[in-house]
Amino acid sequence: MLTVREAKYLSRKIMEAGEIPLLIGHFGVGKTDIAREIAQETGRKLVILVLSQMEPGDLIGLPARDENKTKFLAPDWWPEDGNTIILLDEINRAHRSIRNAIMQLLVDKRIHNHILPEGTWIMASMNPPDENYDQVELITDPAFLSRFFILEIHPDPNEWVEWARKNQIEEEVIDFISKYPEFLSVHESVSLKASIKPSPRSWHKLSKVLSLMSEEDKKEYLYILASGIVGPEAAKVFIDKSLAGKIHSPSEILLEGNIPASLDIHQANGLLIRLIDYLTTVDDKELEKLSNQAETIAQNLLKLSHVVPKDSFEAFIRMLVNLSNLPGLKGEFSDKLLRRLISEVTEENK
Repeated sequence: MLTVREAKYLSRKIMEAGEIPLLIGHFGVGKTDIAREIAQETGRKLVILVLSQMEPGDLIGLPARDENKTKFLAPDWWPEDGNTIILLDEINRAHRSIRNAIMQLLVDKRIHNHILPEGTWIMASMNPPDENYDQVELITDPAFLSRFFILEIHPDPNEWVEWARKNQIEEEVIDFISKYPEFLSVHESVSLKASIKPSPRSWHKLSKVLSLMSEEDKKEYLYILASGIVGPEAAKVFIDKSLAGKIHSPSEILLEGNIPASLDIHQANGLLIRLIDYLTTVDDKELEKLSNQAETIAQNLLKLSHVVPKDSFEAFIRMLVNLSNLPGLKGEFSDKLLRRLISEVTEENK
Protein backbone atom coordinates (compact mmCIF):
# COMPACT_ATOMS: atom_id res chain seq x y z
CA MET A 1 0.00 0.00 0.00
CA LEU A 2 0.95 3.63 -0.48
CA THR A 3 1.40 6.46 1.95
CA VAL A 4 -0.65 9.58 1.34
CA ARG A 5 2.43 11.40 0.01
CA GLU A 6 3.20 8.60 -2.45
CA ALA A 7 -0.43 8.39 -3.61
CA LYS A 8 -0.50 12.13 -4.21
CA TYR A 9 2.69 12.02 -6.31
CA LEU A 10 1.48 9.10 -8.44
CA SER A 11 -2.02 10.55 -8.86
CA ARG A 12 -0.58 13.70 -10.36
CA LYS A 13 1.69 11.73 -12.72
CA ILE A 14 -1.24 9.56 -13.82
CA MET A 15 -3.46 12.57 -14.55
CA GLU A 16 -0.65 14.36 -16.39
CA ALA A 17 -0.62 11.33 -18.71
CA GLY A 18 -4.36 11.76 -19.32
CA GLU A 19 -5.32 8.75 -17.21
CA ILE A 20 -7.46 8.34 -14.08
CA PRO A 21 -6.26 7.31 -10.61
CA LEU A 22 -8.67 5.55 -8.23
CA LEU A 23 -7.72 6.15 -4.60
CA ILE A 24 -8.83 3.43 -2.20
CA GLY A 25 -8.63 3.92 1.56
CA HIS A 26 -10.72 3.93 4.70
CA PHE A 27 -12.67 7.01 5.77
CA GLY A 28 -10.38 9.80 6.95
CA VAL A 29 -7.24 8.50 5.27
CA GLY A 30 -6.82 11.72 3.24
CA LYS A 31 -8.19 10.91 -0.22
CA THR A 32 -10.02 14.21 -0.61
CA ASP A 33 -7.06 16.14 0.78
CA ILE A 34 -4.89 14.65 -1.97
CA ALA A 35 -7.25 16.06 -4.61
CA ARG A 36 -7.35 19.47 -2.91
CA GLU A 37 -3.57 19.70 -2.66
CA ILE A 38 -3.01 18.69 -6.29
CA ALA A 39 -5.59 21.25 -7.39
CA GLN A 40 -3.92 23.96 -5.30
CA GLU A 41 -0.43 23.10 -6.53
CA THR A 42 -1.47 23.06 -10.20
CA GLY A 43 -3.78 26.10 -10.04
CA ARG A 44 -6.84 24.06 -10.97
CA LYS A 45 -10.40 24.33 -9.80
CA LEU A 46 -11.56 21.26 -7.87
CA VAL A 47 -15.06 19.85 -8.44
CA ILE A 48 -16.05 17.16 -5.92
CA LEU A 49 -18.97 14.93 -6.88
CA VAL A 50 -20.19 12.77 -3.98
CA LEU A 51 -21.80 10.13 -6.18
CA SER A 52 -23.64 8.32 -3.37
CA GLN A 53 -25.72 11.46 -2.82
CA MET A 54 -26.47 12.20 -6.48
CA GLU A 55 -29.43 11.42 -8.67
CA PRO A 56 -29.23 11.10 -12.48
CA GLY A 57 -30.43 14.66 -13.00
CA ASP A 58 -27.64 16.00 -10.78
CA LEU A 59 -25.04 14.30 -12.93
CA ILE A 60 -26.34 14.48 -16.48
CA GLY A 61 -28.43 17.66 -16.25
CA LEU A 62 -32.13 18.15 -16.88
CA PRO A 63 -33.80 17.65 -20.29
CA ALA A 64 -34.94 20.66 -22.28
CA ARG A 65 -36.62 21.13 -25.67
CA ASP A 66 -34.44 22.46 -28.48
CA GLU A 67 -36.67 23.03 -31.53
CA ASN A 68 -37.86 19.50 -32.34
CA LYS A 69 -35.21 17.71 -30.26
CA THR A 70 -34.58 17.03 -26.60
CA LYS A 71 -31.20 17.96 -25.18
CA PHE A 72 -29.81 17.98 -21.68
CA LEU A 73 -28.82 21.20 -19.97
CA ALA A 74 -25.36 21.15 -18.46
CA PRO A 75 -25.40 20.57 -14.68
CA ASP A 76 -24.15 23.41 -12.51
CA TRP A 77 -20.91 21.57 -11.68
CA TRP A 78 -19.85 21.12 -15.31
CA PRO A 79 -16.38 22.71 -15.80
CA GLU A 80 -16.11 25.87 -17.86
CA ASP A 81 -12.53 25.16 -18.94
CA GLY A 82 -9.94 22.39 -18.83
CA ASN A 83 -8.12 23.87 -15.86
CA THR A 84 -10.21 21.65 -13.58
CA ILE A 85 -9.98 18.43 -11.56
CA ILE A 86 -13.16 16.38 -11.16
CA LEU A 87 -13.11 14.09 -8.12
CA LEU A 88 -15.63 11.25 -8.34
CA ASP A 89 -16.02 10.52 -4.63
CA GLU A 90 -17.64 7.41 -3.09
CA ILE A 91 -17.67 5.81 -6.51
CA ASN A 92 -18.37 2.40 -4.96
CA ARG A 93 -21.69 3.58 -3.54
CA ALA A 94 -23.14 5.14 -6.68
CA HIS A 95 -26.52 4.02 -8.01
CA ARG A 96 -26.47 1.96 -11.21
CA SER A 97 -27.84 4.88 -13.27
CA ILE A 98 -25.08 7.14 -11.98
CA ARG A 99 -22.54 4.43 -12.67
CA ASN A 100 -23.61 4.15 -16.30
CA ALA A 101 -23.26 7.90 -16.79
CA ILE A 102 -19.86 7.86 -15.10
CA MET A 103 -18.70 5.12 -17.47
CA GLN A 104 -19.42 7.40 -20.43
CA LEU A 105 -17.48 10.17 -18.71
CA LEU A 106 -14.50 7.88 -18.16
CA VAL A 107 -14.50 6.44 -21.67
CA ASP A 108 -15.57 9.35 -23.88
CA LYS A 109 -14.95 12.35 -21.59
CA ARG A 110 -18.58 13.34 -22.09
CA ILE A 111 -22.09 12.84 -20.70
CA HIS A 112 -24.84 12.98 -23.35
CA ASN A 113 -24.29 16.22 -25.27
CA HIS A 114 -21.86 17.67 -22.70
CA ILE A 115 -18.20 17.29 -23.66
CA LEU A 116 -15.45 17.91 -21.10
CA PRO A 117 -13.12 20.80 -21.96
CA GLU A 118 -9.74 19.64 -23.26
CA GLY A 119 -7.24 19.10 -20.45
CA THR A 120 -9.74 18.34 -17.69
CA TRP A 121 -8.32 15.90 -15.13
CA ILE A 122 -10.43 13.18 -13.53
CA MET A 123 -9.73 11.20 -10.39
CA ALA A 124 -11.89 8.92 -8.26
CA SER A 125 -11.98 7.67 -4.69
CA MET A 126 -13.74 4.98 -2.70
CA ASN A 127 -13.65 3.07 0.55
CA PRO A 128 -12.19 -0.44 0.62
CA PRO A 129 -14.52 -3.21 -0.57
CA ASP A 130 -14.94 -4.87 2.82
CA GLU A 131 -17.99 -5.75 4.87
CA ASN A 132 -18.68 -2.12 5.78
CA TYR A 133 -19.48 -0.97 2.25
CA ASP A 134 -21.88 -2.00 -0.47
CA GLN A 135 -22.09 -2.10 -4.29
CA VAL A 136 -20.02 -5.27 -4.73
CA GLU A 137 -21.02 -5.47 -8.40
CA LEU A 138 -19.19 -2.23 -9.15
CA ILE A 139 -15.91 -3.18 -7.58
CA THR A 140 -15.69 -6.53 -9.36
CA ASP A 141 -16.63 -5.29 -12.84
CA PRO A 142 -13.46 -5.67 -14.97
CA ALA A 143 -14.73 -3.25 -17.64
CA PHE A 144 -15.15 -0.56 -15.01
CA LEU A 145 -11.90 -1.23 -13.16
CA SER A 146 -9.87 -1.25 -16.37
CA ARG A 147 -10.43 2.50 -16.69
CA PHE A 148 -8.40 3.27 -13.55
CA PHE A 149 -4.95 3.07 -12.04
CA ILE A 150 -5.81 1.63 -8.64
CA LEU A 151 -3.83 3.15 -5.75
CA GLU A 152 -4.45 1.65 -2.31
CA ILE A 153 -3.61 4.03 0.55
CA HIS A 154 -2.68 3.27 4.12
CA PRO A 155 -1.86 6.18 6.43
CA ASP A 156 1.74 6.44 7.54
CA PRO A 157 1.90 7.24 11.29
CA ASN A 158 4.61 9.89 10.79
CA GLU A 159 2.55 11.56 8.06
CA TRP A 160 -0.52 11.49 10.27
CA VAL A 161 1.27 13.02 13.25
CA GLU A 162 2.57 15.81 11.01
CA TRP A 163 -0.97 16.39 9.72
CA ALA A 164 -2.43 16.25 13.24
CA ARG A 165 -0.14 18.97 14.54
CA LYS A 166 -1.19 21.27 11.68
CA ASN A 167 -4.89 20.61 12.33
CA GLN A 168 -5.11 21.19 16.07
CA ILE A 169 -5.54 17.56 17.08
CA GLU A 170 -5.29 17.15 20.84
CA GLU A 171 -1.75 16.47 22.05
CA GLU A 172 -2.90 13.43 24.06
CA VAL A 173 -4.10 11.79 20.84
CA ILE A 174 -0.91 12.69 18.96
CA ASP A 175 1.27 11.30 21.76
CA PHE A 176 -0.69 8.06 21.85
CA ILE A 177 -0.44 7.44 18.08
CA SER A 178 3.26 8.38 18.17
CA LYS A 179 3.88 5.68 20.77
CA TYR A 180 1.42 3.10 19.43
CA PRO A 181 1.23 3.60 15.63
CA GLU A 182 -0.45 0.19 15.16
CA PHE A 183 -3.66 1.77 16.52
CA LEU A 184 -3.84 4.50 13.88
CA SER A 185 -6.11 2.40 11.67
CA VAL A 186 -7.01 -1.13 10.70
CA HIS A 187 -4.70 -2.81 8.20
CA GLU A 188 -7.05 -5.42 6.83
CA SER A 189 -8.78 -4.77 3.53
CA VAL A 190 -9.87 -6.63 0.46
CA SER A 191 -7.75 -5.60 -2.48
CA LEU A 192 -9.35 -4.77 -5.81
CA LYS A 193 -6.14 -5.62 -7.62
CA ALA A 194 -6.97 -9.33 -7.69
CA SER A 195 -9.89 -8.47 -10.01
CA ILE A 196 -7.73 -6.59 -12.52
CA LYS A 197 -6.78 -8.40 -15.70
CA PRO A 198 -4.33 -7.17 -18.37
CA SER A 199 -5.60 -5.96 -21.73
CA PRO A 200 -4.19 -4.05 -24.70
CA ARG A 201 -5.81 -0.93 -23.25
CA SER A 202 -4.24 -1.37 -19.81
CA TRP A 203 -0.74 -1.86 -21.23
CA HIS A 204 -1.20 1.30 -23.31
CA LYS A 205 -2.27 3.23 -20.22
CA LEU A 206 0.72 1.96 -18.27
CA SER A 207 3.07 2.97 -21.07
CA LYS A 208 1.68 6.53 -21.11
CA VAL A 209 2.36 7.03 -17.42
CA LEU A 210 5.80 5.39 -17.48
CA SER A 211 6.84 7.72 -20.31
CA LEU A 212 6.57 10.63 -17.86
CA MET A 213 8.61 9.00 -15.11
CA SER A 214 12.33 9.03 -14.44
CA GLU A 215 14.36 5.85 -14.01
CA GLU A 216 14.50 6.61 -10.29
CA ASP A 217 10.71 6.84 -10.14
CA LYS A 218 10.38 3.54 -11.96
CA LYS A 219 12.63 1.80 -9.45
CA GLU A 220 10.30 2.86 -6.65
CA TYR A 221 6.87 2.82 -8.28
CA LEU A 222 6.94 0.48 -11.28
CA TYR A 223 5.34 -2.45 -9.50
CA ILE A 224 2.71 -0.29 -7.79
CA LEU A 225 1.65 1.30 -11.06
CA ALA A 226 1.71 -1.94 -13.05
CA SER A 227 -0.26 -3.96 -10.48
CA GLY A 228 -2.83 -1.17 -10.30
CA ILE A 229 -3.64 -1.33 -14.04
CA VAL A 230 -2.66 -4.80 -15.36
CA GLY A 231 -3.05 -6.76 -12.10
CA PRO A 232 -0.52 -8.26 -9.66
CA GLU A 233 0.29 -11.38 -11.63
CA ALA A 234 1.05 -9.61 -14.90
CA ALA A 235 2.97 -6.93 -12.97
CA LYS A 236 5.19 -9.53 -11.30
CA VAL A 237 6.08 -11.17 -14.60
CA PHE A 238 6.54 -7.79 -16.29
CA ILE A 239 9.06 -6.70 -13.68
CA ASP A 240 10.83 -10.05 -13.51
CA LYS A 241 11.26 -10.21 -17.30
CA SER A 242 11.76 -6.56 -18.19
CA LEU A 243 14.28 -6.07 -15.39
CA ALA A 244 15.94 -9.47 -15.71
CA GLY A 245 19.23 -9.52 -13.86
CA LYS A 246 18.35 -6.36 -11.94
CA ILE A 247 15.67 -7.58 -9.57
CA HIS A 248 14.68 -10.94 -8.09
CA SER A 249 11.21 -12.39 -7.67
CA PRO A 250 9.67 -12.52 -4.16
CA SER A 251 10.07 -16.30 -3.96
CA GLU A 252 13.77 -16.02 -4.93
CA ILE A 253 14.28 -13.46 -2.18
CA LEU A 254 12.44 -15.46 0.49
CA LEU A 255 13.58 -18.97 -0.39
CA GLU A 256 16.98 -18.45 -1.99
CA GLY A 257 18.13 -15.32 -0.20
CA ASN A 258 18.91 -13.43 -3.41
CA ILE A 259 19.27 -10.07 -1.67
CA PRO A 260 21.62 -7.32 -2.89
CA ALA A 261 24.40 -6.27 -0.55
CA SER A 262 22.99 -2.74 -0.58
CA LEU A 263 19.80 -1.00 -1.70
CA ASP A 264 18.87 2.65 -1.98
CA ILE A 265 15.66 3.70 -0.29
CA HIS A 266 13.59 3.48 -3.49
CA GLN A 267 14.77 -0.02 -4.29
CA ALA A 268 14.27 -1.14 -0.69
CA ASN A 269 10.72 0.15 -0.44
CA GLY A 270 9.82 -1.26 -3.85
CA LEU A 271 11.16 -4.68 -2.85
CA LEU A 272 9.21 -4.70 0.43
CA ILE A 273 6.01 -3.69 -1.33
CA ARG A 274 6.39 -6.63 -3.71
CA LEU A 275 6.98 -8.99 -0.78
CA ILE A 276 3.90 -7.70 1.02
CA ASP A 277 1.75 -8.12 -2.07
CA TYR A 278 3.14 -11.61 -2.65
CA LEU A 279 2.44 -12.80 0.91
CA THR A 280 -1.06 -11.30 1.01
CA THR A 281 -2.14 -12.86 -2.30
CA VAL A 282 -0.23 -16.18 -2.37
CA ASP A 283 -2.42 -19.28 -2.81
CA ASP A 284 -2.60 -22.25 -0.42
CA LYS A 285 -0.44 -24.50 -2.59
CA GLU A 286 2.42 -22.02 -2.52
CA LEU A 287 1.81 -21.38 1.19
CA GLU A 288 2.42 -25.04 1.98
CA LYS A 289 5.76 -24.81 0.18
CA LEU A 290 6.66 -21.66 2.10
CA SER A 291 5.54 -23.10 5.42
CA ASN A 292 7.92 -26.04 5.04
CA GLN A 293 10.81 -23.60 4.68
CA ALA A 294 9.84 -21.08 7.37
CA GLU A 295 13.27 -21.27 8.99
CA THR A 296 15.06 -20.45 5.72
CA ILE A 297 12.62 -17.60 5.00
CA ALA A 298 13.16 -16.16 8.48
CA GLN A 299 16.94 -16.23 7.97
CA ASN A 300 16.59 -14.45 4.63
CA LEU A 301 14.23 -11.85 6.08
CA LEU A 302 16.74 -11.17 8.83
CA LYS A 303 19.37 -10.70 6.13
CA LEU A 304 17.01 -8.35 4.31
CA SER A 305 16.43 -6.29 7.47
CA HIS A 306 20.08 -5.22 7.37
CA VAL A 307 19.80 -3.58 3.93
CA VAL A 308 16.39 -1.85 4.09
CA PRO A 309 15.30 1.15 6.21
CA LYS A 310 14.34 0.21 9.76
CA ASP A 311 10.89 1.84 9.61
CA SER A 312 10.11 0.13 6.31
CA PHE A 313 11.00 -3.28 7.72
CA GLU A 314 8.91 -2.55 10.83
CA ALA A 315 5.93 -1.87 8.54
CA PHE A 316 6.57 -5.23 6.88
CA ILE A 317 6.55 -6.96 10.29
CA ARG A 318 3.27 -5.22 11.21
CA MET A 319 1.79 -6.64 8.03
CA LEU A 320 2.89 -10.14 9.11
CA VAL A 321 1.29 -9.61 12.51
CA ASN A 322 -1.99 -8.68 10.84
CA LEU A 323 -1.81 -11.73 8.58
CA SER A 324 -1.11 -13.97 11.59
CA ASN A 325 -4.55 -13.06 12.98
CA LEU A 326 -6.31 -14.39 9.88
CA PRO A 327 -7.93 -17.84 9.98
CA GLY A 328 -6.62 -20.69 7.85
CA LEU A 329 -3.26 -21.53 6.35
CA LYS A 330 -2.21 -17.94 5.72
CA GLY A 331 -2.62 -17.04 9.39
CA GLU A 332 -0.83 -20.20 10.52
CA PHE A 333 2.08 -19.59 8.17
CA SER A 334 2.44 -15.94 9.19
CA ASP A 335 2.41 -16.86 12.88
CA LYS A 336 5.00 -19.60 12.29
CA LEU A 337 7.20 -17.22 10.31
CA LEU A 338 7.03 -14.55 13.02
CA ARG A 339 8.07 -17.06 15.67
CA ARG A 340 11.00 -18.24 13.55
CA LEU A 341 12.02 -14.64 12.86
CA ILE A 342 11.99 -13.81 16.59
CA SER A 343 14.13 -16.89 17.21
CA GLU A 344 16.61 -15.81 14.53
CA VAL A 345 16.84 -12.27 15.93
CA THR A 346 17.41 -13.65 19.44
CA GLU A 347 20.13 -15.96 18.21
CA GLU A 348 21.85 -13.14 16.30
CA ASN A 349 21.88 -10.88 19.36
CA LYS A 350 23.49 -13.44 21.67
